[in-house]
Amino acid sequence: MMMTEITDRWLYYLLVGIYFMMVVGCVASVLKENRNPVRSIAWVIALTFLPAGGIVAYLFFGRSLRGEHIISRYNKRRLMTHMAPGHVDLDSQQLSRSERNLIKLAKNVSTSFFTVNNELEIFTIGRDKFEALKRDMRAARESIYLQYYIFLDDRLGQEIADILIDKAHEGLDVKVLYDHVGSFSARNRFFRAMATAGVQVHPFFKVTFPQLANRVNWRNHRKIVIIDSSIGYIGGMNIADRYEQGSSPGQVWRDTHFRVRGDIVESLTYSFVVDWNFGNQPLQMELPRKSPVPFHNSTGMQLVTSGPMGEWDNISLCFLKAISSATKCIYIQTPYFLPTDALQHALEAASLSKIDVRIMIPRKSDSRLLQFASFSYVTKCLRAGMKVYLYNPGMLHAKGMIIDDNLVTAGSTNFDFRSFENNFESNLFIYDKEVNRKMRDIFFSDMRSCSKVTYSAWIKRPLPQRFMESTIRLFSPIL
Repeated sequence: MMMTEITDRWLYYLLVGIYFMMVVGCVASVLKENRNPVRSIAWVIALTFLPAGGIVAYLFFGRSLRGEHIISRYNKRRLMTHMAPGHVDLDSQQLSRSERNLIKLAKNVSTSFFTVNNELEIFTIGRDKFEALKRDMRAARESIYLQYYIFLDDRLGQEIADILIDKAHEGLDVKVLYDHVGSFSARNRFFRAMATAGVQVHPFFKVTFPQLANRVNWRNHRKIVIIDSSIGYIGGMNIADRYEQGSSPGQVWRDTHFRVRGDIVESLTYSFVVDWNFGNQPLQMELPRKSPVPFHNSTGMQLVTSGPMGEWDNISLCFLKAISSATKCIYIQTPYFLPTDALQHALEAASLSKIDVRIMIPRKSDSRLLQFASFSYVTKCLRAGMKVYLYNPGMLHAKGMIIDDNLVTAGSTNFDFRSFENNFESNLFIYDKEVNRKMRDIFFSDMRSCSKVTYSAWIKRPLPQRFMESTIRLFSPIL
């Protein structure tokens, strides 16, 4: 009996010691990363005072990938040398000083080349975008590279897959990259059928149990297609029926997507190839290069990418630079509005200096939690003089920002913590008055389907709702 008690006591001490060492190790890891002090303190408190739960939460949501690499620096330099477009003299372009500075920032943080030999088509309806995409895919003669956060095996997904299979049978180079968690509800046999037919299919950051904690919080949110190295697609629409038909009967799904041609397609291809290299897939170094086709109405563009492995929060920094440089207006559409402190303060400073700041979010989001969190920021925006609009017809999934008369950015990036810090994202930065005008017209057209929020009415919302908003906001960095 005495021996059993001694053994149990030593086992208890051993487990306590192991747990203590795990806590110390996690706290040391938090401190070593030199993060935002508020977030570091929050994690230290959670690890210290939440037995087991704090460690589990940290392993899944608290770890940083900063400093790790998707691709070696050597291969990245080789690829960049092979695919870099021709140099553009910024002084020869009709750009303001602030726009030139933004272009240089994007180049330094994201290896983002400024291109001017481009044309662009805007889609706001899923049916139109997917009809154009399917038409371009059917006409493909050399290659189709397709990357989506969500690729489901529903009616639309099966139709896209059938085209990819047909093209693989024709001998085209067909590659599909999908996010494992984003496409988790699609059956494995759906992707196996494409692979069996000759389509090269791979999940990005596949979540398996040995690597579960390392991978579940990092998602590839990009939506990019490259066809024959000459046509590109980028934006917010995934491959799922709801992007065409809406999330429920009578509810629209409002989104923004671009079809591009020109030198910018090489930047899309570069981004795809870097992601394709992730997970030890063989890196293609000799991609086909086409002679550039001159466009009469050329449009200045940069592709800016960001992710949790980069040294900087690339897109967040570019957003901050663009907002801080605004002199007339800032119009934002986003499904989830959870800005970082820096971006929130930049918007407040702009609005308080009498710049026209307008924010459009859905009245009813596809995520109840994110809707509560987004609403928690509205009061402060209204106090600073910003105009806030709630989109009524359905889900507003468009992700875009219009600055003054010449700048537009749109792509996969939501205006929230997850997109800025945890996801792999991609946005086009477009420097063009005509595109800016078209996007402003779309924004003002959407405003007719919105309710403008007034401060007097907003502060009267029910106390339980306000309590829920404030509570959920605490978890904003990991939502």
